[in-house]
Amino acid sequence: MRPIATALTIALAAQAAPALAQAPTPRPDARVTVTQAAATSPRPLLRPAVAARTETVTTASLGPAGFNGWVQDFARRAQRQGISFEVVKAALTGIRYDADIVALDRNQAEFSKQLWEYLDSAVSSNRIGTGRAMLSRHAATLDRIERRYGVDREIVVAIWGLESSYGGFRGNTDTVAALATLAYDGRRGAFFEEQLIAALKIIEDGDIGPRAMRGSWAGAMGHTQFMPTSYLEHAVDFTGDGRRDIWSDDPSDALASTAAYLKDFGWTAGQPWGVEVRLPQGFDYALAGDGEKTVAAWTRLGVRDMAGRQVPDHGRAQLLLPAGARGPAFLTFRNFDVIKSYNASTSYAMAVGHLGARMGGAPDFTAPWPRGDRALSMAEKTELQQRLTAKGFSTNGIDGRVGPDTIAAIRRYQQAVGLVADGYASAELLARLR
Repeated sequence: MRPIATALTIALAAQAAPALAQAPTPRPDARVTVTQAAATSPRPLLRPAVAARTETVTTASLGPAGFNGWVQDFARRAQRQGISFEVVKAALTGIRYDADIVALDRNQAEFSKQLWEYLDSAVSSNRIGTGRAMLSRHAATLDRIERRYGVDREIVVAIWGLESSYGGFRGNTDTVAALATLAYDGRRGAFFEEQLIAALKIIEDGDIGPRAMRGSWAGAMGHTQFMPTSYLEHAVDFTGDGRRDIWSDDPSDALASTAAYLKDFGWTAGQPWGVEVRLPQGFDYALAGDGEKTVAAWTRLGVRDMAGRQVPDHGRAQLLLPAGARGPAFLTFRNFDVIKSYNASTSYAMAVGHLGARMGGAPDFTAPWPRGDRALSMAEKTELQQRLTAKGFSTNGIDGRVGPDTIAAIRRYQQAVGLVADGYASAELLARLR
């Protein structure tokens, strides 16, 4: 449905500006009324007035009539948090409640691909080839970024490739309007209001104008899809032009900001995300859920690289079995967790690490994936949790997501019934539980 335009009229009475301003406070006599006029006015200046004046801010409402009232209340809250009146008015002028965004948030497609299917797409030959071309095209900039932040250029470019297809799909949704819609909508209102306040602070800093701030429907922005709070904490002005411009066609600030983000979360220069490994016959697969060990400890347990050699000592490592005992095995290092700070998905972190390695000339994984296995639907994952819990192997909640608690419950069940305790949630396991 198309938005129906209305107007939000803010009446401001005269008041003297304080001689020493601290954080701006909401104008106590501001009131918001919805009218049928669709008028605009110049951006106001903060200066003492000699008579009452009326500023008209146009917005739009689709669906809930309370959106305009929410905008009024939010404007006051934003000023209490230090956002100037000029920025609040400039940013909120013309924003629309977007029912399409709410629908997208409510009906996000269930991720039902198996990991190897996701990797087939995320680390495709085309994405690898384009990534190599980008490494060449931006070599000088990436040299400087790598020297300053100590983050492997291939990882930075891999994130760029996965987040926006190397800048080709940065999103064209008005970020302020999207965040206002999601904050008002209420399902994750506190989170999105925090992001909206951060977006206004970015505008206040002068890095971008309110209508030029554009990105995904969920508020992620620029080449590498920063949320506003992450931008405030980690974005950098790498080009030295006075703006942290992650939206520009020039990706320099965005790539440097991504490297700065990873450095801030503890990236270790020269450390791989992980190494594919071979496990000895009779290996105790439950060790995959037993936390970090030194490489020497894994070596004593018989773990070797795919050539049969001892794994180089890159620090403490965890054993990852993303497809259970019948798929590839990996020792993952601290940098794997750093990638997960960017996106908590194990599949995403593997895709970033593997795409970066492939750009650098590494081969594909050696061990085959169990491609005959199908993915469980969310309903089936929920049933799996219910059945495990009913049998005394609690998953600590029923949410249809296979996280650490569910994997641990699967292992306990597998051990109890004499199966390989790899923690793998498969259709075969669900059939057995039935």
